[in-house]
Amino acid sequence: MTLVEPLRTGPLATLNPVAKLGAALVVTVVLLLSIDPVSAGVALVLELVLLAFAGIPLRTVLARTAPVWVAAPLAGLTTLLYGQTSGTVYVQWWAVEISDGSIALALATTLRVLAIGLPAVLLFVTIDPTDLADGLGQLLRLPARFVIGALAGLRLVGLFAEDWRALTLARRARGVAESGALRRFLGQAFALFVLSLRRGTKLATAMEARGFGAPGRRTWARPSVFRARDWAALAVAVLVAACAVGAAVATGSWNAPLG
Repeated sequence: MTLVEPLRTGPLATLNPVAKLGAALVVTVVLLLSIDPVSAGVALVLELVLLAFAGIPLRTVLARTAPVWVAAPLAGLTTLLYGQTSGTVYVQWWAVEISDGSIALALATTLRVLAIGLPAVLLFVTIDPTDLADGLGQLLRLPARFVIGALAGLRLVGLFAEDWRALTLARRARGVAESGALRRFLGQAFALFVLSLRRGTKLATAMEARGFGAPGRRTWARPSVFRARDWAALAVAVLVAACAVGAAVATGSWNAPLG
């Protein structure tokens, strides 16, 4: 069981996980090359347009991307208060300085977090861990031992919440969870850590017993195929990145450190 059940409907669900990773990586790398509001804003608008055709319900989109919508304004606010000072200074109080430079940087930071975070979250929530492992092992030729181990670990992530709840109920039944919130949290976290180590050791032993660590070429039950629609997804990601860079260069806002 995974921490978040993947979405199994819509065009995104039919793409190969490797294509999703590649598309997210293309947009992320390009947006990290420059901190300007134009490239991030153009990329965000294009992503929202594509999202409208993704077939994901709006309620699901908002629920899955809620952390991004919270993190982006917070990152922008921090940059606004403590960012680089340039131009006219509007507010100056201790370490807080709000100026033209910090305002522009805050806007660019907020847009960039949204432009990078939204597509990444929506692409990853449509990825099934088993399909991802198949793609990484067969298409990218990553070591099978690493891929299968990562898949097994990812499958166990979803058990953390259930284990935490079970530990809470058990400690409450024994009368050791009624006082000292910090002490209770630390004790319960340590118990969960020990439980995770024991479960991981048993899982590793079971996998070794079943030949997961054997030398030689591994066979796969399900073939991972990179189809035309996967290449099209990569092409769309490249197009979005190119439009963002082109708009920033045309308006003179592109400010790559190495440019």
